[in-house]
Amino acid sequence: MSRFIDSYNRQINYMRISITDRCNLRCVYCMPSDGVKTVNNKEILTLEEIIRIAKIATDLGVRKIRITGGEPLIRKNIVYLISSLSKLPYVEDLSLTTNGLLLKQYAHSLALAGLKRVNISLDSLDAEKYKSITRGGDIKEVIEGIKEAERWGLTPIKINVVPVRGFNDSEIENFAYLSILAPYQIRFIEFMPIGDKEFWNEKRYITTNEIKERLLSIAPLIPVTTEKSGPANYFKFKDAKGLIGFISPISNHFCFSCNRLRLTADGKIRPCLFSKTEIDLKSPLRHGASDEEIKRLLRLSVEIKPLRHEINEEDSLCYLNKSISQIGG
Repeated sequence: MSRFIDSYNRQINYMRISITDRCNLRCVYCMPSDGVKTVNNKEILTLEEIIRIAKIATDLGVRKIRITGGEPLIRKNIVYLISSLSKLPYVEDLSLTTNGLLLKQYAHSLALAGLKRVNISLDSLDAEKYKSITRGGDIKEVIEGIKEAERWGLTPIKINVVPVRGFNDSEIENFAYLSILAPYQIRFIEFMPIGDKEFWNEKRYITTNEIKERLLSIAPLIPVTTEKSGPANYFKFKDAKGLIGFISPISNHFCFSCNRLRLTADGKIRPCLFSKTEIDLKSPLRHGASDEEIKRLLRLSVEIKPLRHEINEEDSLCYLNKSISQIGG
């Protein structure tokens, strides 16, 4: 076991692991209607390869693992993977991000396997709008999945919302009211220039400050101190059961405290979401690389981790020409 420190003295203790680039939805902001090109199944890391990389990363200092996709719950033998990762000696927090459609089916098994909590991506509370946004999704399945996750202790449940002007921003207040009624963490995430390029437009982008101003028209927001392990800043309404979080990757980026690496489904390490450089782990793994060689490559990915992203440099937003399902949500 060792400390995993980058060139800017940030401790890297968090790895987001994408286990598939496929999804059972076709959200309009994420991908075009005909979908995106997915990787051949043979090029996706096997579960054993994922477990081996995770084991080596935890030996180096990773303590927190989040499973992502695509939609991770469509990956075959997901419960086996969660069980295996939960048994790694140094893993302190194991979570999963999902669109929630299959959560009702898997919540109990995932909890028994050692999953600690879930994040659900949900950008509308209106059934018809949700169906339109996701190109066919059924919000009833998501709501039932959230309740099942709560029943089996996969908490705190975090609901991630990306407000987009002229698209779903009319529901900002509705999501905030949900935090009053239920013990969920409603997290508003700034719309980033990533996904379907035809959908992205700077005019659709809403800053965290604008969202806060709208919520202050409901009631004062009380700052809340939480165990800080991520980029969200939390508040709550008086007597609310839940919290409201703000994640501001553009207007007030949190790069200087970034503690994460990303592993893509096809075995590439991305030091930053917007990295132009990826380090291939799959090829060395499949050509007999030792654990020490994989450690060297992981250390290299930390050494080249940039100080910050540059998506809002010079008052303009550069665009990442990949869908979030291709990188890992």
